[in-house]
Amino acid sequence: MKKIKKQDVPALLVKWQQDFTVFAPSKKSGVSRMEVWDGQDTAFLDRNRNTVIPPKANFLLNIEKMFDFRKEGGSYTLEPAGGEAPRQLLFGIHPCDARATAIIDMVFKDAYEDNYYLGRRRNSVLVGMGCTSPYDSCFCTSLGFGPAEAADVDMMLTDIGDAFVIEEVTDKGKELLAGAEGVTEATADDTKKADAAKAAAAAKVTRKINVEEIRKRIPLSFDDKKFWEKVSAKCVSCGICTFLCPTCYCFDINDEMLKSGSGARYRNWDCCSFPLYTKMPAENPRAEKWRRVRQKVHHKYAFYPELFNIIACTGCGRCIRQCPVNWDITQILASLPAGAPAAAEKK
Repeated sequence: MKKIKKQDVPALLVKWQQDFTVFAPSKKSGVSRMEVWDGQDTAFLDRNRNTVIPPKANFLLNIEKMFDFRKEGGSYTLEPAGGEAPRQLLFGIHPCDARATAIIDMVFKDAYEDNYYLGRRRNSVLVGMGCTSPYDSCFCTSLGFGPAEAADVDMMLTDIGDAFVIEEVTDKGKELLAGAEGVTEATADDTKKADAAKAAAAAKVTRKINVEEIRKRIPLSFDDKKFWEKVSAKCVSCGICTFLCPTCYCFDINDEMLKSGSGARYRNWDCCSFPLYTKMPAENPRAEKWRRVRQKVHHKYAFYPELFNIIACTGCGRCIRQCPVNWDITQILASLPAGAPAAAEKK
């Protein structure tokens, strides 16, 4: 274990800027998200909560040019956009978002490797910061980890007041501290304080879901039209819960054509809650709102676990906090029917 005083962290970030583009939580764009560190703002050192826009935006860009193309005769010439992914360091990523990034990784390196996404992931280092002030909408401890989980980052910092205790999790994390000034060995007392801070943070996560009960009930709910019509009634299909979810990854692809026969292909975030989802190339297979809501819940708690043996939710609470109509996923999960629906309700 290592230790660094908070007053020495800016100098450490400056050192890292020599090798990386350093991102840190910021509100300078009007909403909290990971922004390129300006060398001055250090408010994030004491703002131990997750950002509104999740760090997935640093890897799966909300709008991204994939390539340029030009028509020559009867064929097209393609020119990849962007070049090699820059080296980036995300400082202050919270455990729920680090876990979410690991979950999304499984999709983009599965049957097909998405080099746009994976290029940025491979060139990135994650410096985590334990969450000391969870929101009342957080429920990460129900998903098998907690607000101080270090398994998905390269380095984890735990706030002990005027300093951080540092855990070097991976070789990347160890390399970051090589020759760093202001970093000392943590004492037994420092470690004790860190353990107490972790326990206190976990105790603040009071919202719970019963994962085992959900696993039993969610397959039984699929054909229960009456249930899904009821729980989807107030949803306005705005997509906020999806765009701000750190594990949602749906995207659309569009070509921008110019009169000269050249153009570019872009991809951008999309949302399965939208009525127009997938409608441009074909049709939306879920025209009714209740089917789209059902898909969203089942994808995270049934379909994704079937594919990758992990729930595609980290309990970050963003979908609860930011929903304009107070649609609460934990309440929906708690109200899942305990038995199969009547035959008349399956249609």
